Amino acid sequence: MANKGINVLETCGLPIFFKVGNADEVGISAPRNRKGLAVRTWVRSLSVMQKEALVISDTTGLVWRFASDEGPYLNSFDSAPCPLAFFTTGMVSSYMNEIQALAKIQNIKIRNIKLVLDNYYSMEGSLPRGTMIGGAMPIDLDIQIEADAADSMVKKLVYDAIYTSPITGLMRESLSSVFTLSKNGKPVEVGRVAALDGPLEPDPDDRFPFVKVSGDPVVAGPLMEKLEQVATKSGVAGGAGSSLTSEQNRKLHVRGICTIREDGVKQIDQYLINPLGSQFRFLSDEAQQHGGQGKAPDAVSYISAGIGFCYMTQLGRYATILRKNLAEYRVVQDTHFSEGGATGGTGKRGEADPVETHVYLKTSEDDDFARDILDMGEQTCFLHAFCRTELEPNIKKIST
Repeated sequence: MANKGINVLETCGLPIFFKVGNADEVGISAPRNRKGLAVRTWVRSLSVMQKEALVISDTTGLVWRFASDEGPYLNSFDSAPCPLAFFTTGMVSSYMNEIQALAKIQNIKIRNIKLVLDNYYSMEGSLPRGTMIGGAMPIDLDIQIEADAADSMVKKLVYDAIYTSPITGLMRESLSSVFTLSKNGKPVEVGRVAALDGPLEPDPDDRFPFVKVSGDPVVAGPLMEKLEQVATKSGVAGGAGSSLTSEQNRKLHVRGICTIREDGVKQIDQYLINPLGSQFRFLSDEAQQHGGQGKAPDAVSYISAGIGFCYMTQLGRYATILRKNLAEYRVVQDTHFSEGGATGGTGKRGEADPVETHVYLKTSEDDDFARDILDMGEQTCFLHAFCRTELEPNIKKIST
């Protein structure tokens, strides 16, 4: 596998997160908007576990470059947040957006607010036997809010806002993701996964090197920073190499704590509790038409990047465990959400379409391997499991 053992994110000379200043030259554009929010995500592997993504939202028109890495649990460098951190960040940001917007609509003044979101996932079964499967479990939410309104009004505000968040569309019904597949530049029929009804998108591999960092002074910074480095531990649950075993029965726990800075930008502190991971801080903001200033990546861009990164991790993990040749791998992924009930003024429950993913592999293995890795990537991906599982948020506590 290309660049195995090299920390590309430290040697490439680029920031981990940045706004892209030359989207037209790169050639990335959002998909046709059919529900209200349309996001395209390009992801390529830089090494076994390090990835980079370009994400564009039709709503903002902005392109962000993200990078993701894994920690000691997957024997990687821990140079950037793990995929699940992006998804948690996007979720908790989306909830905060809707609460703030609905409070404004209802003329309720919020003085202090903090959201604590816990995501839980599972991984069980045998990868060599094809029985390993990733799972997603209901989320927990703990909300601390001070507002100039009766407790009953504040609690109703919170419940209504969460119900109408765009992320609700991925939770309230089972959505089976759809795929196309290319191996060594040629289309291959997919296997068990559902086929995407449409042509294979062009492979964006040769476009990534053209990306330039924007000098836009509006962008807040730093968009991401590591707050605490995890200690590498061996022989313990969630420790070094624990996620690379071919037989698994484990639970994962990711936490995101969202607050609002004085400039209105959301600050999300992310904790990877199991497996053992480092603590990172993200910034998030929305487009002006959705109540933000465009100072940082928006919620659905984080959500979409998380899904793409997580799927890519599973492709790399599958090839690593089974010792198969996988020289390069990339995806083009489209996600579609409704606008939020408050931020978009719809007043309706959030909705989403199935995730659409085009997969490009460079490998000396045969077509059956290409289909197998596509299938097992979807089967073991925590966030595709999130999409295909009907879930309800568990609002544990609203402290007013």
